[in-house]
Amino acid sequence: MLAAWKNRVQRVIALVLSLLERYPHVVALFGFCSGLFSFMMVDRHRAGFARAMAIVMLVSWLWLMLENLLTERVRKRFGWSVPPGLLRYATQLIHQESLFFVLPFFFVTTTWNSGQAVFTGALAIAGLISITDPVYYKWLAGRRWTFLGYHTLTLFAVLLTALPIILQLSTPESYKWALGIAVALSFPSLVVSVGIHKWWRWVALLGLTLCIGAAGWFGRAWVPPSTLWMTEMALTEQFDNSQRTPGDSLEQISVAQIRSQGLYAYTAISAPRGLDERIYHVWRQNGKEVDRIALDIHGGREAGYRAWTHKQNFPGDPSGRWQVQVVTEVGQVIGTLRFEVTP
Repeated sequence: MLAAWKNRVQRVIALVLSLLERYPHVVALFGFCSGLFSFMMVDRHRAGFARAMAIVMLVSWLWLMLENLLTERVRKRFGWSVPPGLLRYATQLIHQESLFFVLPFFFVTTTWNSGQAVFTGALAIAGLISITDPVYYKWLAGRRWTFLGYHTLTLFAVLLTALPIILQLSTPESYKWALGIAVALSFPSLVVSVGIHKWWRWVALLGLTLCIGAAGWFGRAWVPPSTLWMTEMALTEQFDNSQRTPGDSLEQISVAQIRSQGLYAYTAISAPRGLDERIYHVWRQNGKEVDRIALDIHGGREAGYRAWTHKQNFPGDPSGRWQVQVVTEVGQVIGTLRFEVTP
């Protein structure tokens, strides 16, 4: 009975491998389409589906981290090994699924005229690599350090997207947990890569791990808040409080105008249902911060949660180039309004 069952499983695996080798692009197409579909479900506030998809992503990554242990257990328990080719395709599929699940989020939330474009661009390149077999297998998978960096970057992006959806964590909490988990899980891989035989290598490895964590923390302004994005922005002199609608958005205004009426900065921010978040409108004149106003937003509205600030207290000489940056508590930029005050 057991022998017959093994034969059936091996035949199924052989058939799957032959199909994958014959139609390798089908896997890439599946990863791409499922990622876009997942994003559309989240964008339409299908919270149950989004949560289920995010859990699938994290379970896949858990399997990936325990791959060697599980395959060894299968070999000892049932007396046969999972073919390396199947494991190779499974790893690639998890990378594809993960990257094309998170990329739509980051494309929507990235402030493209900032350093965030570098992070999202790196994710886009990683996505292209995952569906380009010659590059993925010959250039990436064969280089342990490069593959480790690729692996850690993808896991970090998945955690940033999945944790707010699954656990309703705020953006600052999600960032801390995502960074901590990604760095912690990279440590065992670093141990294997370096091959530690002397005590000073342990010290060097610990220092390297801490440097990775520090780089992720101090570079957080370059990482988009993957589950928060602007649906509407306006800088205006007039605002209808009863309807919560702004007047015409301005790009240039005179000193006399802001002295008489002040300015409203209006933003509508989309967030997953059930997510409560504190954001800030940071007013900057010629690059220097002059005011920071806290706002609390709540997720779930299709058009985004509407929030605004009314600034009437301006410096003695308010002329120059101004920005109103919409940022999270850890400094991730959601969007930026730019305008000029003329004498």
